[in-house]
Amino acid sequence: MSIKNEQNLDPEDWDLMTSLGRDMVTEMMGFLRDVGDRPVWKAIPDETKRFLNEDIPSAGTPAEEIYRQFKEHILPYAKGNIHPRFWAWVQGTGTPLGMLADMLASGMNSNVTIGEQSAVYVDRQVVDWCRQMMSMPDTTSGMLLSGGSMANTTALLVARNTMLPDVREKGIWGLKARPVMYCSTETHGCVVKAAEAIGIGTEGLRKISVHADFTIDIKKLEDQIKTDLAGGLRPFCIVGNVGTVNTGAIDDLSALTSLRDKYRLWLHLDGAFGALAKLVPEYAGKLKPIETADSVAFDLHKWMYMPYEVGCVLIARKPDHRNSFAGSPNYLLHHERGLASGPESLNNYGLELSRGFKALKVWMSLKEHGMVKYAGQIEKNILQARYLGRLIELSPLLEPLAGIPLNIVCFRYNDGSEDNRLNAVNKEIVMTLQERGIASPSSTVINGIYAIRVAITNHRSRYLDFDELVRYVLEIGDSARQKVP
Repeated sequence: MSIKNEQNLDPEDWDLMTSLGRDMVTEMMGFLRDVGDRPVWKAIPDETKRFLNEDIPSAGTPAEEIYRQFKEHILPYAKGNIHPRFWAWVQGTGTPLGMLADMLASGMNSNVTIGEQSAVYVDRQVVDWCRQMMSMPDTTSGMLLSGGSMANTTALLVARNTMLPDVREKGIWGLKARPVMYCSTETHGCVVKAAEAIGIGTEGLRKISVHADFTIDIKKLEDQIKTDLAGGLRPFCIVGNVGTVNTGAIDDLSALTSLRDKYRLWLHLDGAFGALAKLVPEYAGKLKPIETADSVAFDLHKWMYMPYEVGCVLIARKPDHRNSFAGSPNYLLHHERGLASGPESLNNYGLELSRGFKALKVWMSLKEHGMVKYAGQIEKNILQARYLGRLIELSPLLEPLAGIPLNIVCFRYNDGSEDNRLNAVNKEIVMTLQERGIASPSSTVINGIYAIRVAITNHRSRYLDFDELVRYVLEIGDSARQKVP
């Protein structure tokens, strides 16, 4: 008779693993504490790229050696978005307690979909806290997701399924009129992907031009709705921007709400980072229409500084949300008692069945700091953006390329050369800043002009960091213009 294999994947020496875990926590805390003393970014050497291209191991490696490899080949070459001078794209910084919360969540290893378990209740509480942040009604439902892309896609699925009856059963081809939805030319690319994913297609997504301040042209939007109605099409949804990714522009939300009511459409707001400015008193009035939107998407890993990944979608009416996804497979039956009792399966509110315990880092972080402190950090970033804007205006060699409605600053080095040459000079400035580990802005194109783009969702940034940015932009610009033909 063969001997049964009863091995498992737990450590043979728990004390050794515990000691290693203590070392990891201690060293990662030091890594976070001293982050400002290191370069923002480092290029990955060829040796590390070769190491990270090796074939799958057939035999095991001691945990201590694996950790050594992590410290040599992985940790030094991160993106750098935890650094005080990281302002590329729109990316949050994380916190020490958030890091520990992820460790705790991984230890519990909860699948937060179904069952009488604490993680489901924490998830539900966090979603309600998100509702409270946006001051949406008690009827609101929601879901934690990987980020804004999935949050927007989920919201637009609900919009489609609610506004176009029977589409879940019959599909888009069962509709009598072709559905169309609307957004501005400044709307994030994930909305285009969402339109494709929900069957509307890029031709069914009407991109409306914007004003000089990059907000949607309301008159042209209404004209397009009228044209589509006259052409026998079925308008069903408007997507509004609460902080565009290029410049932070905020659409006229009150005007969008009026159009929603006038034409009986669904109003979805992409507030990936900008919706959280609602917590700042200066923006509370302007962003009040969020409270009456049909759905809102935003990221907690951006302007709430949570570790990646966690986004949120809120749907104003829970039945709309549930009716868009609910199903009753035999393996997910609800019972009166035991593990299968408790809250309704979250599978009835989204596409995912397997869901990690994202809510714990949000729950612990909000408990640690409270909403007043978070609002203060968001306000600080807005004021830092305005401070940088003033530094740019004071320099004869720097040119602002857009307004600063929120926390994004777009500008360029300009010595009076023609635009093609300036585009090359400013591209060189961005790459050199990153390669030298000085700072990490990103870039974009504003009205055909290459722009240095500084997006500030960083709780570690100081005003001194922006003084340094301007100093180095001027220094590198002066050098680059000598090299660029």
